Amino acid sequence: MNSKVKGTIIEHKLIDENDNILVGVSGGADSMALLYILKDNQKAFSYNLFAAHVNHGIRGEDADGDEQYVRRHCSKLNIPFFSTKVNMDEYAKKHKLSSEEAGREIRYKYFRKLLLEIGGGKIAVAHNKNDQAETVIMRFLRGTGLDGLKGMEYYNKDIIRPLLDIDREEIEKYCLGKKLNPRVDKTNFEAIYGRNKIRLELIPYIQENFNRAIIDTLNRTSRLVQSDNDFLNIYVQQAFKRIKIEHKRDKLVLSNNQLLKLHSSIKSRILRYSIEKILGNLKGIEEKHILSIINLSITKNTGKSIDISNNVRVKLSYDNLIIERQLNSKVNLDFEVKLNKVGSTYIQQLNKEIVIDIVEEKDIISNSRFIKLFDYDKIKGSLIVRNRKAGDTFNPLGMEGKKKIKDFFIDEKISRDERDKIPLIVDDEEILWVVGYRINNKYKVTGNTKKILIIKYQ
Repeated sequence: MNSKVKGTIIEHKLIDENDNILVGVSGGADSMALLYILKDNQKAFSYNLFAAHVNHGIRGEDADGDEQYVRRHCSKLNIPFFSTKVNMDEYAKKHKLSSEEAGREIRYKYFRKLLLEIGGGKIAVAHNKNDQAETVIMRFLRGTGLDGLKGMEYYNKDIIRPLLDIDREEIEKYCLGKKLNPRVDKTNFEAIYGRNKIRLELIPYIQENFNRAIIDTLNRTSRLVQSDNDFLNIYVQQAFKRIKIEHKRDKLVLSNNQLLKLHSSIKSRILRYSIEKILGNLKGIEEKHILSIINLSITKNTGKSIDISNNVRVKLSYDNLIIERQLNSKVNLDFEVKLNKVGSTYIQQLNKEIVIDIVEEKDIISNSRFIKLFDYDKIKGSLIVRNRKAGDTFNPLGMEGKKKIKDFFIDEKISRDERDKIPLIVDDEEILWVVGYRINNKYKVTGNTKKILIIKYQ
């Protein structure tokens, strides 16, 4: 099994030399096997290994026991260990999520916070062949296209899945051979969630009555769909470049005549790709929204517009199909929200989240437009996010003296209709950051900085 995982890492280029690999470890068989295998392969690939555990706070002493179990093994393996305790049910209720969705959101938020602290890297999770099969079935039953049927990817943004070629039986044998005695979550044996019912009832039924090798069959299907989907994505990106006329932060213009010439499948994918370019994701975007845009495109009725999910408006102007994100200008004019000094703050007017953390590490670097570092001790009073006000000034990093925000926007060639949409992070005295553009020179991190304030706009 060790060599099999090593082959997966090499084939899918999951780990680079000197990578920081943060393993999500629950204490169950899958994650414990992943932890030990990555430890065994650490010298071969020359990466830094860390472990993180989230105590969801719903199984009382059992959950606390899971945390202590993982902590002991990390100590034994000499792996840096991080943990946090949360109330998953409370989080689910507050954000109107299912328990599964809440747990996943909490885990990845915590893992990404840790990645930021350790200087970036990848999150290794222990999804296996059985998990992949369950995912494909679950998405098929809910209704999905190729994007859903491809299942989980070996490497997706900052997440890697080294065990995706290993089935659950192999993992259990590995743990037995290593005498790991992994923790058992009893809720995994209760058919109370959709995924549990698929694992405990549907797959065994298919194995007994239709196909003994359904796990392998679904994984093979997933790989074939992934391959086709990868080709389509490349084709769509090339077609998008041909028909794109203009692309700004909240606005995208396509040639409607060129769009109409494309196959319906490519047409739909280009529209989804375009919306994702503007919103950053496709949450809330459904097939009915894409079909309504296509119908608008076909009418060629200039001046006509439609509003779809997440404040996205699509309109026709002669041959231009314009997709833009709308912000309520009345709300925007007096937009001002106090930020939590540590943790996240949701900004309703922007449909964005600002995450703040304070660390003492000196070697943190961020090249992202939307993650910036500041000297914490220079902050005066509260932190607020707001849009610009008349007379606003700041001292842009790399420049001498103060500059009016209005002049800064002109220099950056930001159109008038976009200027009120750009958030500013301010303290009681000055502007710290024109989000997405420049920070204030006064607050930059220097060799004398003791604490670093990290602000992430997402």
